[in-house]
Amino acid sequence: MQLVDKACKVLGVPADIVLREFGKYFFEFCKRSGYDHMLRTLGGNLYEFIENLDALHSYLSLSYQEMNAPSFRVEKNEDGSMHLHYYSDRRGLCHIVPGIIGAAALDFFNIEISMKIVNQTEEEERTGKKEHIVFLVTQNPLFPCKERNEFSSSSQCLVDSEKQIENQLNKEQDLEKAKNANGDRGNSVCPVKKSHWKTLRGIITLGKGKLLRGFDPVYPKSLWIDTKTFCNGLPFHMVFDKELKVKQAGVSIQKIVPGLQTMGISLDQYFRIVHPEVPFTISSIQKFINSQFVFQTRREMMPESWRERPMLELRGQMMWMEPLQCMLYLCSPLLRSLHELEERQMHIADIAPHDVTRDLILLNQQRLAEMELSSQLERKKEELRILSKHLEEEKKKTEALLYAMLPQHVANQLKEGKRVEAGEFKECTILFSDVVTFTNICAQCEPIQIVLMLNSMYLRFDRLTTVHDVYKVETIGDAYMVVGGVPVPVPTHAERVANFALGMIMAAKGVQNPVSGNPIQIRVGIHTGPVLAGVVGEKMPRYCLFGDTVNIASRMESHGVPSKIHLSSSAYQCLKYKNFEITERGEIEVKGKGKMHTYFLIRNKSATENEIMGRPMKDLDSGHESVQSIPEGKTEAIPSTHQPATQAQQKKDQTPAIAMKYVDGPTDAQNSLKRGNQMKAGDLTGKTCDSKSDGSLHGNQHADDGPRPPNQARVRPAAEEPQNRNVRSNFCTLL
Repeated sequence: MQLVDKACKVLGVPADIVLREFGKYFFEFCKRSGYDHMLRTLGGNLYEFIENLDALHSYLSLSYQEMNAPSFRVEKNEDGSMHLHYYSDRRGLCHIVPGIIGAAALDFFNIEISMKIVNQTEEEERTGKKEHIVFLVTQNPLFPCKERNEFSSSSQCLVDSEKQIENQLNKEQDLEKAKNANGDRGNSVCPVKKSHWKTLRGIITLGKGKLLRGFDPVYPKSLWIDTKTFCNGLPFHMVFDKELKVKQAGVSIQKIVPGLQTMGISLDQYFRIVHPEVPFTISSIQKFINSQFVFQTRREMMPESWRERPMLELRGQMMWMEPLQCMLYLCSPLLRSLHELEERQMHIADIAPHDVTRDLILLNQQRLAEMELSSQLERKKEELRILSKHLEEEKKKTEALLYAMLPQHVANQLKEGKRVEAGEFKECTILFSDVVTFTNICAQCEPIQIVLMLNSMYLRFDRLTTVHDVYKVETIGDAYMVVGGVPVPVPTHAERVANFALGMIMAAKGVQNPVSGNPIQIRVGIHTGPVLAGVVGEKMPRYCLFGDTVNIASRMESHGVPSKIHLSSSAYQCLKYKNFEITERGEIEVKGKGKMHTYFLIRNKSATENEIMGRPMKDLDSGHESVQSIPEGKTEAIPSTHQPATQAQQKKDQTPAIAMKYVDGPTDAQNSLKRGNQMKAGDLTGKTCDSKSDGSLHGNQHADDGPRPPNQARVRPAAEEPQNRNVRSNFCTLL
């Protein structure tokens, strides 16, 4: 009603007009919803249509058991009008009825009706007060002008044709008399053919000139059926008088309600009226005699052993027998399925063969089975949808894990079962790094401490690979290998690796040495040159790099200085005009390569620390001096007692990585997508450690470099290298 009030305020019209228009729309909505054929077959005229509305609602209640429909009762008047009684527990909606009934009369019966309220009361019933509205319905035929003229002319034609038929019949009759007279004179015995006019005359005579427009039933003088056959043929029927005293009952009702075998008992002692909701009196029943009545047995009157069963409901019609002053109730059990039949300890045989209730129970049982099957299919469909969604999520996780181990295009080729061909890259930049005094740290710490230290360091380094878009080849113990320009060639491969190296030095300050509590120190070596890249092996395939460039990059790391970035001459040539501060180290003796001219990378002159580390930019970054340079021999000590500062640094490094912009870099949207994929991969692989095999893909490693010249500032003695290799392998195998 609140919605109706709002509509009245907006439209500026009374509520009864809004409800009437809603009734018309509701009728059209029911037709579009598939009830058109059902509504058209309710009755041949408006009176029969309204009279069977309650039966339609009763049928729909089988499917919609919570439906609370109104009730309709119609009475004919002598002047052709009707009184429509409307009962509903929803007050204020009575004006919908003229809209629905008027639309049905116009659509189905081509008549216009006018409805006005002549009485409005509230009646007390078992379920509470119900609104009782009485409408006066007057109806007039609706003919358009053209149809009305055609009807008038057709009526005149019908009168003229009847006159012609009558004249022709008279002529035929005179002719027949003449033939009969001649036949008598000549004693003729030839048969006379009966004309079609004589047949038509017989039809008119039988219908008394109305062409069979009326029908008068013929009743026998006495009832040709005995009492026993009647009670067996109609097993569900009852006859009771004005005082509700039972005079007669069918055999099946007597079986279900044993008390009915005692004739003369009061009907309301064993039954109550469920529908319509009226008092159990003969006057109330006569008032709603055109409605379907639903009776329900009273639990307290049933035998003690039956009281746990569901009560039986009967549905049927009332017929008043005026000569006997008794009411006949012809009914059937109201059952929807075989389950309800079994609950009441009944059988199909208890229902008369001619009763369609038998067919309805079986058909409804089949419908329920189909609905259950459909419901199961829907549940399975929903389960499959959920499983498909989970499978898609797991597939994304698997792909993220796979792409974290192999380049995406290589992984896709392997998934498709294709062979991955090795590719040659004319120029790329390779970086190696390791932890200074890693052998001594391993000798003095528990294995779990080493694992935690390496994991903390590698998580920071993995984050930097996202920032600078370089490819992590592998980790071997404390060694970390990265390449720029592979597998996707980019012109800025040297700049990316150089910035990544600067970020490694900064990130290493946040990792504590488990022995001393001070920040760890790392050595970094970088070399630029050609390589050959491909996938080796079938089990645990790895994307590996081959060539002398790998060996030289490893030599740059092994001959480096703690907390310094050691550059080869080719790497220096790629960086000298790229706004990097580089100092010359000079010529050094490199194992297996002789003398080489090398350099140290100090800092990036044009980038801030936050840009290199992939952190959000701050206003103070623009004015302060860059802190990328690392003074030789000086390290910032972080005592183990400063735990809050360490946690703050970890939170700082766990912020989302912001890709550093390069001249050949992807767009921001691509950066965001790639960053999200790599973060997922980091969640899956961030806490793993690769074990080092004896057959290294790099060729010679710094583990077997042997003695070095004094100017190389080698920290680990060569004699410790084989032991170091075994320690690394054991630790990683433990992880």
